[in-house]
Amino acid sequence: MNNEMSRSKALTRFVVYSLFGIFMFFVSIDLMGKSTIPLDHVVTLIRKIPYYDSIYGLVLVFIGVALPFIRGTWKTTKIKMFFSIINIFAIPFVIMAVFNIGPAGLLENDMIPFIFGKVVVPVTTIVPVGAVFLAFIVSYGLMEFIGIFMRPVMVPIFKTPGRSAVDAVASFVGSYSLALLITNRVYVEGKYTGKEAAIIATGFSTVSAAFMIIVATTLDFMDHWSIYFWVSLVVTFIVTAITARLYPLSGKPDEYYEGQKGDVEQDVEGSKWKAAVEVAVEVSSNAPGVWENVKVNFLDGLQLALNMAPSLMAIGTLGLIVAKYTPIFDIVGYIFYPFTLITRLPEPLLAAKAMSMSIVEMFLPAAPVVGTPLVTRFVVGVVCVSEILFFSASIPCMMATEIPLKMRDYFIIWFERVALSILITTPIAFLIFG
Repeated sequence: MNNEMSRSKALTRFVVYSLFGIFMFFVSIDLMGKSTIPLDHVVTLIRKIPYYDSIYGLVLVFIGVALPFIRGTWKTTKIKMFFSIINIFAIPFVIMAVFNIGPAGLLENDMIPFIFGKVVVPVTTIVPVGAVFLAFIVSYGLMEFIGIFMRPVMVPIFKTPGRSAVDAVASFVGSYSLALLITNRVYVEGKYTGKEAAIIATGFSTVSAAFMIIVATTLDFMDHWSIYFWVSLVVTFIVTAITARLYPLSGKPDEYYEGQKGDVEQDVEGSKWKAAVEVAVEVSSNAPGVWENVKVNFLDGLQLALNMAPSLMAIGTLGLIVAKYTPIFDIVGYIFYPFTLITRLPEPLLAAKAMSMSIVEMFLPAAPVVGTPLVTRFVVGVVCVSEILFFSASIPCMMATEIPLKMRDYFIIWFERVALSILITTPIAFLIFG
């Protein structure tokens, strides 16, 4: 332990800062007629600043598009070159969104305005703001403390450290962007291997309970909300446990970021409480001061937001255009038809086509099945949550991190998650509603 800091001071830092971090990320409070975590309230207040969405979104997209060309990083790899060029589409799209000009089809509420107002601005606001408070979660011993208790669960089931339990909770009470922010930060610090970070990012970084309420309301089963929430959570985690053992995640190298030695969690014998406190105090004593930590985290979060903004705007909009104006997903839907057919899901072809649209945007599968039987609506509602990977937000967010995932990985894992979710959820739905 650092001699410059006494045990009592380090313990105080751990307890006070961790409790503050838990409050900001995990405790829902009622404010301004809305019940959500304090961090979300902060973001809501920021977005009430006059013209904030328009100015912030426009500036962030323009800078985000230009930076790779200014820095010369756009040509370092073929994939970076491809997406740097694709991201240029973000400029006309964001101009259409802010100034409400352009083709009427693109200005419909579920197209460019949706991507800009419901995805780009909220996500790129919560990432740097969340980064400010992230210091209290990851830097002063909380993750290590929880890791001691959760290791016997997380390692054998998900093949990830105990500390990754924090990621799982963050996604359900906050959002996938918060969970990815935590995952990327912890991976870069050498506390996750590339394989662990990839499993966590593609397995736990799902939507929040707030989004699930929107899905349940749209599909008209809010009277079954508690069942829907818990089935979605359980199915998401079961699918994650399975995909962690399948290609491509099973083949990811267990190496730490840029060859670091890594901070490996250790099995604990004897009192877990004592060991958890000791490791938390050790981490807290060696952590930087709050202001220094907040500054570093904020700058990292801002850089991540700059990376995300153009991808969210460009790829998200292009994905919605493909989904709405081409028959591609009518064709893609046939890859899930055998799964909906074998499980005897009512209206199997329609359900399969709807679920194929989840790769574009999580919410899209809900619309086509609104009039179908409850079992079908319930299964599609669970898939909206458990599939995790979609091009309007989560995939561009992951691409903006350092987590070692390739484009083909996203498609393969998405297919595995949707197929497994159908196979696991349908019997449960029949058992409950059949």
